[in-house]
Amino acid sequence: MSLDSYLACVVLVCGSHQLFAAESDQNPDQNPDFSPVEVCPVQRPTANFNRYKEDWSVLANPCLEREPLDSLKYIVLSDDPTYYLSLGGNLRERWEVNNSAAFGVPPFKPDSYVIQRVELHADLHLGNDVQVFTQLVDASAFQKDYVSPVDRSPLNVEQAFLAVNEEFDQGNLKWRLGRQEMAFDLQRFVAVRDGPNVRQAFDAVWADWESGDWRIIGFLSQPVQDSDTGQFDDTSNRHLRFNGLRFEKKDVGPGNLSGFVAQFDHDQTNYLFARGAERRVAFDLHYDGKLNGYDWDIESMNQSGHVGDKTISAWAIGSIFGYTDTSYAWRPRLGVQFDVASGNRSPNGGQLGTFNPLFPNGYYFTLASYSGDTNIVHLKPSVTLNPNDTLNVITAVGLQWRETVADAVYQQGMMAVANTAGRGQLWTGIYTQLRAEQTFMRNLVGAIEAVHFQVGDTIRQAGGSNGNYFGAELKLCW
Repeated sequence: MSLDSYLACVVLVCGSHQLFAAESDQNPDQNPDFSPVEVCPVQRPTANFNRYKEDWSVLANPCLEREPLDSLKYIVLSDDPTYYLSLGGNLRERWEVNNSAAFGVPPFKPDSYVIQRVELHADLHLGNDVQVFTQLVDASAFQKDYVSPVDRSPLNVEQAFLAVNEEFDQGNLKWRLGRQEMAFDLQRFVAVRDGPNVRQAFDAVWADWESGDWRIIGFLSQPVQDSDTGQFDDTSNRHLRFNGLRFEKKDVGPGNLSGFVAQFDHDQTNYLFARGAERRVAFDLHYDGKLNGYDWDIESMNQSGHVGDKTISAWAIGSIFGYTDTSYAWRPRLGVQFDVASGNRSPNGGQLGTFNPLFPNGYYFTLASYSGDTNIVHLKPSVTLNPNDTLNVITAVGLQWRETVADAVYQQGMMAVANTAGRGQLWTGIYTQLRAEQTFMRNLVGAIEAVHFQVGDTIRQAGGSNGNYFGAELKLCW
C-alpha cells in the first residue's frame, strides 16, 4: 500500500493554466491576420509537502495567467525576478473519535475531539543561491481529554533556516542552518511526523552535495522539544542529539538505493528493561522502485550501542510490495506490507533488544495509533482503487504478533501497553482499515479513515478491549 498520498499536500496551489492555439481551417499564409496563440512555457508551482521547495519566480513571466492573491505569492524585491518574497499557508482540520486509545487500558477512555493545525510561512529568495524560510505553526486540540505535546502547540516557530547553494567539485552543495524538518525515504524512521498534530523539527546544520545520480547528506541536530503550554517556547532538546551521514544513488538496477548511519544520543531514557544514558548507533539501508506495474519499498535497520549498563542489539525490517493493473478503469493496486521489529528477549540479561523507531511518521500503520514499530510482526494485504483522478480508496486488513512475548505490546511513540510484557501470547490482534481521499478543489483535499482493531487475549487479559477509530479531515493549502 503506497503511502505517498499521506506524505504530500496532493494539491495545486492556484492551478495551472495554459493558452492553446485555437483550431482553424485557415492557412496562415493566406490570411495575414491569422496569428496562433503561443503556449506559455512555464506553469504554476504545486503546493509541495515541503513548502520551501516551491519556486514562485515563474510569476515574473507575463504569459502566465494571474489569479487572486498572486501579489502575495510573488512580491518583487528588485529588477531581478529571483529576488522575491512569497507568502503562504496550510490549514488542517481533523475530527477524531477513538473509543479505545491504548486499547482502553486505564487510565485511557473513549474520546472525541477536533485537532487543528495552522501554518503560515514567508519564503525569501535573494537570487538563486540564498534563501531564508520561516514557518509559524499553531496547533490546537479541542475537547481532547488526554493532550500531549504532539497534539497541541500554541503559536511557535516550526521552521526558520538560512539555505545557501553553491557549485562544488562538479556538483551542487546546499547548506541549511537553523530550525528545519528532515524526512528520509518512506519516513518509517526519520519523518516530519505529519500524522499527529505537531510536526517534528530539528535545530540543525545540514549539508547536501548532489552530482549526477549521487547525493551525499550530512547533518548535526538537536530535535525540537515541543511544549503544549506557552507561545514561542519550543526549544532544542539539549539532552537529545541526532547526527548522521546519508547517501542516495539513483538508477541502481530498476530502483533507487539509499542508506545512512546515525548516532542517537539521549542523556536519560527509561525503557521497560533498561534506563540511563542512551547511545544508539543506527545503520539503515533502503531500496525502492517501479517496473512494469510492480512497485516495492524495502528498508532494514540495525541498532547497536548501550542504554545504561545494557548493550543494545536491535533491528527492524519494513517492506511494501504492490502491483497496479492499469487495464481496468479503476486502476486497482494489490499490495502487501510486511514489517518486523525486535523486542527485548532477556529482561534480566545484559542486552537490550527493544527496537527504537527514532522519529516515525505517525501513520505508517494507520492514523489510529494502535500500532508502533517496536516488538512487532505485521502483515497487511491491501487493495487500492482510483475510481477517477480525484478519488483514492484503500481497504486493508492487518494481522499483528509480537516478535517476542518477553517484551510488551507497543503503540505509536513507543508507548507500552501496561501489563503485557512477559505475559500472554505472541498474537496481538487483527484490524481492518478503510481510507478514502478526495480532491474537491485544486487546493482543498478531504479524507476519511476508519479502523477497527480486534484485540487478542493478551491485550484483553491486560484490561484492554477492541479499538474503533474514525477520522474526518480537510486540508487547505495556499
